[in-house]
Amino acid sequence: MSASRLRLAERLRFDNAFVRELPGDPEVGPRLRQVEGALWSAVAPLPVAAPRLLAHSRELAARLGFSEENVASPEFARVFGGNALWPGMQPFAANYGGHQFGHWAGQLGDGRAITLGEAVTATGERWELQLKGAGPTPYSRHADGRAVLRSSIREFLCSEAMHHLGVPTTRALCLVGTGETVVRDMFYDGHPRAEPGAIVCRAAPSFIRFGSFELPYARGDVGLLRKLADFCIRRDFPHLRGTGEALYGDWFGEICERTATAVAHWMRVGFVHGVMNTDNMSVLGLTLDYGPYGWIDDYDPDWTPNTTDAQGRRYRFGWQPQIAHWNLQRLAQALSPLFADVAPLQAGLDRYAAAYVAADRDNIARKLGLAECRDADVELMRELHGLLHSAEVDMTLFFRMLACVDPQAPTLAPLVQAFYDEGKRTAAEPAFDGWLSRYATRVAGDALDADARRARMDAANPRYVLRNYLAQQAIDRAEQGDPAGVDELLEVLRRPYNDQPGREAYARRRPDWARDKPGCSMLSCSS
Repeated sequence: MSASRLRLAERLRFDNAFVRELPGDPEVGPRLRQVEGALWSAVAPLPVAAPRLLAHSRELAARLGFSEENVASPEFARVFGGNALWPGMQPFAANYGGHQFGHWAGQLGDGRAITLGEAVTATGERWELQLKGAGPTPYSRHADGRAVLRSSIREFLCSEAMHHLGVPTTRALCLVGTGETVVRDMFYDGHPRAEPGAIVCRAAPSFIRFGSFELPYARGDVGLLRKLADFCIRRDFPHLRGTGEALYGDWFGEICERTATAVAHWMRVGFVHGVMNTDNMSVLGLTLDYGPYGWIDDYDPDWTPNTTDAQGRRYRFGWQPQIAHWNLQRLAQALSPLFADVAPLQAGLDRYAAAYVAADRDNIARKLGLAECRDADVELMRELHGLLHSAEVDMTLFFRMLACVDPQAPTLAPLVQAFYDEGKRTAAEPAFDGWLSRYATRVAGDALDADARRARMDAANPRYVLRNYLAQQAIDRAEQGDPAGVDELLEVLRRPYNDQPGREAYARRRPDWARDKPGCSMLSCSS
């Protein structure tokens, strides 16, 4: 090993508890197969032609112990492009199942993701480093295990954008171009084309998901189910104490509460996951697997960004809290062999409901700039959502501009830039005037003064979010050979709650040209 490579490798220590403590597949390699009695399969990344670093998260790199000089080295691109391994890395693909669009799908597993290992930083933080798009695995289901540049840019940007918004999420360390093309049919309409390939290194304390428990349950392998539950508690929930069913009950309850917190954040910032299958739900309550996601432009609770979901709209914006509860019910079912009675599992589901209601009420108070959320405030917000929907109003812009309304003389004037349709705005103006009058009365009786109210609102209502058309503009540039747009956009998204003079173009409503443009409105699962 060269001296430079050794210096980089020494930045990380690997403690690969998942593969050390849990049963693995006796067969090595990417041959497609059903894997029984095991939670992972050893498989190495498939080297690429010309790994090249396109972008990285400087915050996460620093947290892992990498300097900017380290990140810029060719060795860094080789490792995180899948062409080299550092000492201590033990690459594997995880085995899990899941419910997809409400139906049991059987074994799924990491079809294009390969974990390099569990890195432990100098401060003791554990980060599982995973390459998405690193080649075939036993779970690729006749796919090539690769990922295209457009989907990789979207995952990289959204992982970091969500982090800076304060939303629980997996992270993204870097984006590496492969120097190869990947053939994809973006909308599954018989028009495949060769696209540039890329790999994202994503990171999380754990990638264990609801579907990790569903698969052993579905196969009747209670022993494996229990081993995974005990391991997950020991490694990922070390603060929990107790034994037996009481411990399992506390653990499930915390999963439920963390899930409620994450989904409430989605609703606060206008994020739509797009594919809330149980294999895409993290037991840590992290936003996981950024596929056909989207951000609400004009407020529409029935909108889904996923073309696959366009008819049933199962994963539409307004249904996300209910879908999360449904997914938790599937997890409860999977964990039921660990309990003699269903009461602890029901208690966990009740904990989800209570946590979500509390988080939603907190969202209302913060977004409206109130010291607390009263029962009448819930109705006030519900009325506002109805107005935003019927009048085609931009969610992000309206709530950010609401802080500019003078409660002493409330008018719609500071909010007009949030409307997409002038005719609808004119028609809805009397209704909005009535709502603003009621809101002003409520603010007048609140404990917060004007400055505190404005600060509270600005900290909850972002000025900048990763609108689909902004991501697509960065993708278009990168596909033409200029990845600088990714860094430029990420720089804005690092401070989503701050006014950034000179960057007003990133805080505008969706332009008309983007309403129906591929990648700017609907997206597919193709990657």
